[in-house]
Amino acid sequence: MKLQLRVWRQKSSDAKGAFVDYELDDVSEEMSFLEMLDVLNERLSMEGDDPIAFDHDCREGICGSCSLMINGTAHGPNKSTATCQLHMRSFKDGDSIAIEPWRAAAFPVLRDLIVDRSPLDMVIQAGGYVSVNTGSAPEANLTPIGKVEADRAMDAAECIGCGACVAQCPNGAGQLFTAAKVSQLALLPQGGPERVARVQGMVKAMEESFGTCSNFTECEAVCPKEISVDFIAMMNGEYLRASLIGRSDG
Repeated sequence: MKLQLRVWRQKSSDAKGAFVDYELDDVSEEMSFLEMLDVLNERLSMEGDDPIAFDHDCREGICGSCSLMINGTAHGPNKSTATCQLHMRSFKDGDSIAIEPWRAAAFPVLRDLIVDRSPLDMVIQAGGYVSVNTGSAPEANLTPIGKVEADRAMDAAECIGCGACVAQCPNGAGQLFTAAKVSQLALLPQGGPERVARVQGMVKAMEESFGTCSNFTECEAVCPKEISVDFIAMMNGEYLRASLIGRSDG
């Protein structure tokens, strides 16, 4: 395939960015999207140009690093697919593809297609873990958890923290990400002791960096793991419960 690529180039967070056009020939439909970028970078390096900076790690849809806007959609045209899992057979010969970094106020561009996603880490640091010392780990089967609760907890735990929900949201809201992390632990007995403090701390951290949810549900539409907006309702219920209790010590 021959493709026309429009790639966002920006040397640093302080520099002015712009789209740069590239033409790439002989693109195999079996390539992944990131492999296609690797081929382009090899050519740029051979020509003495700076390669395009982009985040990646596992390339298996697990780590969430491959954060790209492709033709205006987070992770590209395929549903339930991270950028690293997107293959070039999803495009046609002669297509023009615009490639951008996440577009959200909470994610400033660092260089080219790389953004600072540390606000997501701040939400996790505010309570997305179990810190209570419970001694040595018990045998998993000794902790009774209903199948419905276990399945819902696993659904929430599938969130890979890529930030697509924030980037696609018109308001740059972080509710879907935060809700998945809050709900995952709220559904399990291990998360019970810190349940109140967790939701209060994580929602506060979310509100400091991200926009407000207006129920567009574009977050759910682009999530590579299909995290449901139902978890946002659950998080709101958890927050209301914590507010009624009126304390944040768990």
